[in-house]
Amino acid sequence: MRKDDLCITVPTFFRCPISLDVMKSPVSLCTGVTYDRASIQRWLDGGNNTCPATMQILQNKDFIPNRTLQRLIEIWSDSVRRRACVESSAELAAPTRDEISDAIDRVKIEKEERDDREVLSKIVRFGRESDDNRGFLAGKDDFVRLLVDLIDQDGFETTSAAKSLVVQEAVKILSLVRTKISDRRRFSNLILTNGRDRLTVIVFLFRTGNVELKIDCAGLLEFIAVDAESKLFIAERDGLVTELMKSISKDSDSSLIESSLSCLIAISSPKRVKLNLIREKLIGYVTKLLSDPTASSVSVTEKCLKLLEILASTKEGRSEICGGDGECLKTVVKKLMKVSTAATEHAVTVLWSVSYLFKEDKALEAVTSANGVTKILLLLQSNCSPAVRRMLTDLLKVFKVNLRSCLSAYDTKTTHIMPF
Repeated sequence: MRKDDLCITVPTFFRCPISLDVMKSPVSLCTGVTYDRASIQRWLDGGNNTCPATMQILQNKDFIPNRTLQRLIEIWSDSVRRRACVESSAELAAPTRDEISDAIDRVKIEKEERDDREVLSKIVRFGRESDDNRGFLAGKDDFVRLLVDLIDQDGFETTSAAKSLVVQEAVKILSLVRTKISDRRRFSNLILTNGRDRLTVIVFLFRTGNVELKIDCAGLLEFIAVDAESKLFIAERDGLVTELMKSISKDSDSSLIESSLSCLIAISSPKRVKLNLIREKLIGYVTKLLSDPTASSVSVTEKCLKLLEILASTKEGRSEICGGDGECLKTVVKKLMKVSTAATEHAVTVLWSVSYLFKEDKALEAVTSANGVTKILLLLQSNCSPAVRRMLTDLLKVFKVNLRSCLSAYDTKTTHIMPF
């Protein structure tokens, strides 16, 4: 028998005489012949009273489990599985650098056909093996440019399945090696300029690909967002912002949530992009994510608070953050001192921006009702950075709290401040 490409020789006495398959539950009849329980049961249920192999009339129809044979079959099956794993591992093992160099040369020679996915898949495995391998790929002459050229396909949405898979592999490799590319701006220009609509291909793959491909596309988009022009160009591509926001729902894969948040942070600094993100109700999405303990890891929480910090720099963003019953601000207050130093600093900056810098009345009410003043006092006694300490002092002024009297009344000796 064959299992994929692995040839397996099955011992004859492991096969059921009726079904000819490997027996799962071998049982013996009174004639001494062993069958698989399901097969012999069907034979007898059909009204037969003979042994199928010998055609002898059965004195009784009792079964005797053949424990010895069953154990032998189990041992043999385990050895087959181990052999399959070993051969599969050997087949998927990362190739050597010499093999990769040959593979890259093949792509260069055959690039007009652009259908050799197997070669690019081998390169993907090589890149995933180590950081050094990724550096090796990024340093190969013209290889990055070759991969970018593979993405450049007119009418990609209607292209053949084979070519589509080649483009996907090229995007995976570029995402793998992106941090090893020394000239980030030049690489961004390769993707975004020269009159070629490569960005549309990447956005299309992000919209239609599996989770792994979405993560690769988001990482690539984040990397090429190097200045205001490129950020606007990426953020205003049809459908991208909507798709990124879908990807940060609590039901999404955790790694996809992180990569999508990173991409949103990377493109959000231009004011035009901020206003668009606010119109698309991003603040509501972020608040839901922060409020869900099952979806908010440390990294996700930090990125969510960073996004709120960025959006709080606009009047429209502050209005949304303080809107409704102040749920967003209350959620921000809850994250103070509970996640990480970075998360706390982002949260303090959000509170400082809406409460002190722009003095939003709704913010004062929300922070006070969420016991924010007490947390501000506790933070002032912790080992926070000078910048955070200045913002906290400003916040206390807004809340009309006399810092000196509050701290003297507060017994610091009996208060245990948990480290971040």
